[in-house]
Amino acid sequence: MEKILVLDFGGQYNQLIARRVRENGVYAEIKPYNKISVSQIEAEGYKGVIFTGGPNSVYDESSPHFDKEILNCSIPILGICYGAQLMAYMAGGEIASANDISEYGKTKIYYEKSKLTSNIPGTSICFMSHTDYIKSVPHGFKVIAKTDNCPTAAMCNEEKSLYAVQFHPEVTHTEYGKEILKNFLFEICRCSGDWKMDEFIEKAVAEYKQTLKGKRVLLALSGGVDSSVCAVLLNKAIGENLTCIFVDHGLLRKDEGDFVEKTFGKQFGLNLIRVNAQERFLSKLKGVTEPEQKRKIIGEEFIRTFEDEAKKIGKIDVLAQGTIYPDIIESGLGDSATIKSHHNVGGLPDVISFEQIVEPLRYLFKDEVRIVGEKLNIPKELVWRQPFPGPGLAVRIIGEITKDKLETLREADSIFREELKKADESANQYFAVLTDTRSVGVMGDARTYGVTVALRAVTTDDFMTAQWSRLSFEVLEKASSRITNEVSGVSRVVYDITSKPPATVEWE
Repeated sequence: MEKILVLDFGGQYNQLIARRVRENGVYAEIKPYNKISVSQIEAEGYKGVIFTGGPNSVYDESSPHFDKEILNCSIPILGICYGAQLMAYMAGGEIASANDISEYGKTKIYYEKSKLTSNIPGTSICFMSHTDYIKSVPHGFKVIAKTDNCPTAAMCNEEKSLYAVQFHPEVTHTEYGKEILKNFLFEICRCSGDWKMDEFIEKAVAEYKQTLKGKRVLLALSGGVDSSVCAVLLNKAIGENLTCIFVDHGLLRKDEGDFVEKTFGKQFGLNLIRVNAQERFLSKLKGVTEPEQKRKIIGEEFIRTFEDEAKKIGKIDVLAQGTIYPDIIESGLGDSATIKSHHNVGGLPDVISFEQIVEPLRYLFKDEVRIVGEKLNIPKELVWRQPFPGPGLAVRIIGEITKDKLETLREADSIFREELKKADESANQYFAVLTDTRSVGVMGDARTYGVTVALRAVTTDDFMTAQWSRLSFEVLEKASSRITNEVSGVSRVVYDITSKPPATVEWE
């Protein structure tokens, strides 16, 4: 099977690069830069190598580097962002701090003709995120793209099949980014694109049939897309040895607990146990306002709840979770910077009583998980369900969590989702947030001083980056009117028009 190596130098978009490769039908493996040698790369027979971005400066002695002999291995290489600077540095080019010409976000770019930029317009938009830049290219290289502030936005040595881009072709903000990656895969690496998602399912089922044979597995089932796909995948591998635990922590959307129980307990016939733990979680969250603390409390209570249930039903060997890759990289595992902890990743307590944890989906992105779900014949209404964070409404209430605040948010969120559904508006995720801001209002002839609800809707295909959704004014007006009229204590509704980055999708 042909494959591409994504050599990881610790950037935020590393797995997204691999995902972009896989969606072109080419298998991608990610290896940390310090866990594989040049000789191992050659022995593995990779069709090409991609150097990822990273948070460091290449001229810093403590920053990640690699054996420059890789540039002489006759393997096509594409360097991205830090990876581009590293390639230039190893080949003898000059890297400098940009200072007053650093670039972040959407940037106009000008391309020259090359194999990498084939069939791409001469001018378009790319996504930049850098402070350092390639001041002079190495001998044998030529500049194939620039911006108004960056003299080397891309470079290449076509004789050695070495290419580098300062921008991020893997994110949706870069116009023609997918075309650049396709050119690298098919024109430069000569891949055929024969890898399919079915192979992931077959490989995962075969792996867990073997590694979990004879073991009892406890699955953290939330009813969301990720844990649902995880449940069906593992059920396919180990059947009755899987027990699904649904923890109703009291932080779910309106009527969600009953929906999950009905769908999985009755429709799918899985071995499902519902744990009503609302009071347990709320007591632990009492007085807590800091977002990371909320997440870690919820993460620990999840594990402790599973442990308690495991004691009731007998010996449980393995804990399964529906973790996906955006959870991992945002939690800062490995060398990437921490953005926020997820209850099933960075929020795990240090000591748990299970022998092991399995996360079958940990290297997939949301849209890939949905593809797996469809191939497993999970109904589309569940596969394409709204994403919902593990900590639930706790990260959509600013400040302390109380029963009253939860009830207010549930009603406002339900109205917003109902109005978008009726209007058939286009958005990949949408929800309401209960802020900690109060605002003066007037109802009838009386002065009010109620809370402010923020509405959030984003459009994305990978949840690593996202654009705020341009919803119609009519829908926003209807939602606002209904919320302020039907939800007690709400006096103002606002709409969040911040994209990711700089914001995250969730408010906390």
